[in-house]
Amino acid sequence: MMQEEEFSSKAYLDMELLRFTTAGSVDDGKSTLIGRLLYDSKSIFEDQLEAVKRASIKKGNETVDLSLLTDGLRAEREQGITIDVAYRYFATPKRKFIIADTPGHVQYTRNMVTGASTANAAIILIDARNGVTEQTHRHTFIASLLMIPHIVVCVNKMDLVDYTEEAYEEIKTNFSDFAAKLAVKDVRFVPISALKGDNVVEKSKNMPWYHGGTLRYILENIHIGSDHNHIDARFPVQYVVRPQRDEFHDFRGYAGRVAGGVFRVGERVKILPTGFTSKVKSIISHTKELKEAFPPMSVIISLEDDIDISRGDMIVKENNGPKIGQDIDIMMCWMSEKPMILNGKYAIKHTTSDARCLIKDVKYKVNVNTLDKVTDDKSIGLNEIARVSIRTTKPLFYDSYRQNRKTGAIILIDEATNTTVGAGMIV
Repeated sequence: MMQEEEFSSKAYLDMELLRFTTAGSVDDGKSTLIGRLLYDSKSIFEDQLEAVKRASIKKGNETVDLSLLTDGLRAEREQGITIDVAYRYFATPKRKFIIADTPGHVQYTRNMVTGASTANAAIILIDARNGVTEQTHRHTFIASLLMIPHIVVCVNKMDLVDYTEEAYEEIKTNFSDFAAKLAVKDVRFVPISALKGDNVVEKSKNMPWYHGGTLRYILENIHIGSDHNHIDARFPVQYVVRPQRDEFHDFRGYAGRVAGGVFRVGERVKILPTGFTSKVKSIISHTKELKEAFPPMSVIISLEDDIDISRGDMIVKENNGPKIGQDIDIMMCWMSEKPMILNGKYAIKHTTSDARCLIKDVKYKVNVNTLDKVTDDKSIGLNEIARVSIRTTKPLFYDSYRQNRKTGAIILIDEATNTTVGAGMIV
């Protein structure tokens, strides 16, 4: 029995992890869909289910309201909407999942950016009765801006349109026409009813005309191995490891998470900003030595030469380095109720590096409903997205966000309050 438990726990730890986010207009059924996914995948504890049953009865519902599994805030339960980003974890025999259930309201765009920034996939819900709406455009644009590699369009509430193929095909055509204007690589469609459970975990008998997989099948089989940049080697140093023990007296290693490319023992590397070169002596993960490391592994790299390296430096390949500069253009989502100050100074975090920056110019704002560029308005308020030019107090080692989501992302911080005010993607 013990051996079986050890095997199952090891198998669980070794399973591939898929992060996905949900988005859609208000009342499109995001929370109900996640509740159905958890319930039908048998990923709910008995006490959770009992609590949801009691809350459903209290609300006067005749059936169990599965949306209550994710609407954790009391204000959400009272209003029946999602306000904050709710994270849920579950696993199937094939894969582990982290779900970010994001709000649908216009005023919570920043929360969607937060939930989607690390996602491998985005589920965009569309009400079969309403079709593609402005909110659908908004969420698809943000998913495109954040370079989420895979989008699954769930046409929900098919039970309310009598499960007709025509309603599904019309939405599929309209969405495809809009997505063609954006940088969306992989789009899949599935007709579902989150309330009834059609095509969520189990194949629907009400839609024999649909020959694709269920939502769970799609999530289990999306290939995410190639989502990371395995070409451009980037290792931002988080921490210098110097064990205070006799057996490791001379050991000096650099801890961090591989942000791109593949690092191998014996290969030559360059250290930024000094430009000194060396060879990789060892790569250590937990207590074992590895021959190579790749994203998103967290490892300790030691070098053959004793070079002065500290937090914020970056280890790269000799002939394949990032851009180095202080004048940078970013697409930014403003996340503070206090408007952005043109020529204002903010703290900036980029990979493991800290600096300060000046907002030099606002090139344009984006109307996320029409994708039009607004050039005559330099003010940026809460939830607005704009292309901005900044100048940093020291050079950053960066790639475009399109090339690498780790080295191409920055956040701005208000130094007075220490709150995050902007999330940016380097153009």
